[in-house]
Amino acid sequence: MKKKNFSEKRKHPRMPVISNLIEPVNLHYKTEDGKETSLVAILADLSASGMRMISFLGAPLADRFSISLQLPGAGKMEVGAKLAWVKQRENVYTIGIEFIKVAEKDAKIISEMADDFNDCDTRILLKLPDVCVPECKCNKICNKIQKDESLFEDK
Repeated sequence: MKKKNFSEKRKHPRMPVISNLIEPVNLHYKTEDGKETSLVAILADLSASGMRMISFLGAPLADRFSISLQLPGAGKMEVGAKLAWVKQRENVYTIGIEFIKVAEKDAKIISEMADDFNDCDTRILLKLPDVCVPECKCNKICNKIQKDESLFEDK
């Protein structure tokens, strides 16, 4: 089987969330007949411009919807979004979401968290002695074995 060469299209750094936090996400939307409905999914990864979710209840039946995110240390975020793609394997749906309306302060928080998460991974790969840093914005959802809890006790 020949591998396809995909170019990176993401505008913002992305961080995995599912290994660090099982975070439910509520999607609210109107169906084609105008009925208000919602879908609960699990957040898998997140960036300032989108996210990937996993659902066992199906995929959203709309192209555009609003999403409520509640991230530890970041508070509640409301974003407008559109469906980018859906992959289904049996009863598991992996859903790609692109944000079309996100508050600038929320996008900044998510980007800073993703940057810090990725910086930490770089320090781990380089086998640096002090992987965890006190100014890390991702510490509330971090469960890496290298995490130094004493750096965040007063935060």
